[in-house]
Formats: sequence, structure tokens, C-alpha cells
Amino acid sequence: MTHVVLDSCIRCKYTDCVDVCPVDCFREGPNFLAIDPDECIDCAVCIPECPVNAIVPEEDVPSDQQQFIALNAELSRTWPSITRSKDSLPDADQWKDVKNKLPELKR
Repeated sequence: MTHVVLDSCIRCKYTDCVDVCPVDCFREGPNFLAIDPDECIDCAVCIPECPVNAIVPEEDVPSDQQQFIALNAELSRTWPSITRSKDSLPDADQWKDVKNKLPELKR
């Protein structure tokens, strides 16, 4: 099993989660983070670090966000690794409570 980054990360990209990851499984895109399912060891230390609750175990992905399982796998193959936290996106606080942000995802 792996963990999955969901819709709520889009346009926020809080990176608190990357500092605690013992295997550096996070990948960084322009406005979203993805988890490499081949690297994730299912330790769950990232979950409480995310201020928008965007990380869940694969088995807990809501039915309306199942596409994020494949999306994390796809994006993690081409996006670079991120191993240190950095500032969130400038308008992250405006986007953190917005739902259904998939159309906003930049690849």
C-alpha cells in the first residue's frame, strides 16, 4: 500500500510533509505534490503534517477522488524529488478550502 495526495493539495502545495518523509517519496510539480508509490513505505508520518488533509492511505481515498491514485503514480515518474520544505504557493490560503480543483492542476 501507499499514500496518495488528493485534490486539496492543488494550488496550495504546502510542503510540511516532505521534511518528515524518511524515504523522500514526494515529487514536486508546479502547483501540486505527488507521492511516488514505488518509494512510499506506508509509514504515515506525512499525514498529520499536511495542513489541508490532502494525504491519505490508498485504501482510504474517497470514491470521488480515486483518479488521484493513478495521477500520483503518473506524475511521480516525471516530476523531480522534493526533500525539503519550502514556502507554500502565494495564494495557498485562498485555495485551501476550495473543492474540486483538478482542472487547476498544472503538469
